[in-house]
Amino acid sequence: MRPRVAMVLAVVAVLLGSAMLVPAAYAKLSGDDSGGSGGGGAESVAAPEPTAPPPPTLRAGPVSVNFSGEFFSWALMDRESGEISGSKNLTSTSSTESMIKAWIVADYLRQLGDKAPSATLKKQASLAIRDSNDDAANAVWSAAGGSYKTYPNGQPNPVIKRAISICGLTDTKRGNVAGYEGYWSFTRMSPRDAVRLGDCIANGKAAGPKWTKWVLDEMSKVRGGIKDQGLKSGGGKWGIVDGLPASIKAQGPVGIKNGWTPLNYDGNWHVNCLAVTEKWSLAVMLRYPQRNGLSYGAKVCASVATQLVTPQPGAALKVPQQPIGKL
Repeated sequence: MRPRVAMVLAVVAVLLGSAMLVPAAYAKLSGDDSGGSGGGGAESVAAPEPTAPPPPTLRAGPVSVNFSGEFFSWALMDRESGEISGSKNLTSTSSTESMIKAWIVADYLRQLGDKAPSATLKKQASLAIRDSNDDAANAVWSAAGGSYKTYPNGQPNPVIKRAISICGLTDTKRGNVAGYEGYWSFTRMSPRDAVRLGDCIANGKAAGPKWTKWVLDEMSKVRGGIKDQGLKSGGGKWGIVDGLPASIKAQGPVGIKNGWTPLNYDGNWHVNCLAVTEKWSLAVMLRYPQRNGLSYGAKVCASVATQLVTPQPGAALKVPQQPIGKL
């Protein structure tokens, strides 16, 4: 009988040992390390903090405007990548009106190099941008080498020709209204070229190293609203700048130069809005019936800017998913 007893005792011992090992193994697999010093438990993962959205800016996106008029076009340049987006007709042209004054001033100052303009011309350059003063712009235009004669073979004035070559404009050409071909205000430009022009002013090519900061500072100090219109001066601070949230304006100066004229030969307002910052350049160009008034165009420009703000104001914070602890 002894061998049987021994065998029974041996079986019992094995069973008891197995009963003790299984919970331990299970605890190790399940990550329960509460009963010993061995590792292998689940890692403790803290819930991540919500991440704030990137600073708002303008980026390519859909734009929907209930526009009533002959011409509506816009373009946006990402100045970091150089990419240009916009409406399908962003290469179509319209008269620049006073928007071109920023280039006229920059072209004149670049030609001076390190020299300083006379006090009179410097004041006129400032008034041409801040107040969109026509007489002041004409004085700077002449000093830059501009004239009102018509050049042969469809060539633009030398001042405009330099804008084309220096800023890499591809759609810009002289005006096509009989008798006004040589006038700066009738220069034909597309929104695509307008944002290139804004970038050219901001990157220093237009005015050169000595005068770029001065020109951009003047563009950030444009003054007067729609109600502050004079016959030849005043009231150019509206449009794109009105469509930007405070969070974008707080990032740095926004340089603007608008152009606007009700023209009798076609019965339209010709309204152009140009704005440029360190990150982007935006242009909106319009032609619409004079009965709608200047404020109509200003609101369209503002609406385009607002729709391109990314992320939109009030966008929810992005909360990443909590990762699963490993077994």
